[in-house]
Amino acid sequence: MKHKHLLIVVSLLLLMPALVIGQNNRFSDPDQTVEQQFWGELYVNGGNTFFCNKAFDRKGFLISEGYVYPLAHVRNALRCGTPRQCEKDDRYRQIASDLHNIVPVQSRVEMRRRNAKFEQLASSSPQGDCGIRQSTQFIEPPQRIKGDVARTVAYMVSTYDLPWLGAVSVFRDWSELDPPDDGELTRHQRILELQGNPNPFIQEPTRMAQL
Repeated sequence: MKHKHLLIVVSLLLLMPALVIGQNNRFSDPDQTVEQQFWGELYVNGGNTFFCNKAFDRKGFLISEGYVYPLAHVRNALRCGTPRQCEKDDRYRQIASDLHNIVPVQSRVEMRRRNAKFEQLASSSPQGDCGIRQSTQFIEPPQRIKGDVARTVAYMVSTYDLPWLGAVSVFRDWSELDPPDDGELTRHQRILELQGNPNPFIQEPTRMAQL
């Protein structure tokens, strides 16, 4: 009987890392993470904005941090209340501190994007700044980052049990049409070093087909 109990304990210990290894378990203060890790490490030398591919040297009034999976949808999923109320929710703080979901954006573009979900819109839909198509409730990102968006949303959904922000089939198609490029892979490796966990859909894009 003792041996049986020991085997159960050992089995549980072996399984425990698998339950948390895919999550951000290193950062839990969103503001601090943005300031110290995102701007202080990941983009300390500048870079290019996510949606518009505009080069920048540093954070400024026109450049800010944005979230591929908008935090408003995270708050809705967790039902933690207002932004101020959710700041007291440990689960929300963990998710809001995940670097895989944070990208540099132009403030005016982020304001227009707001909390829209994602969709492959009709070609007749008007095309706005940086090749972004937008309707009342949905946004279609530029072709060059459709895969980036798909793999980030898939990561957030599978890692934190969040709802999809659009049709799964659309995200699968986007990931296939726009596989990881050098820029996405380099950023992913740097986040892996800083945060300690990968986005498996960037490491193995074929995982998208299994969703």
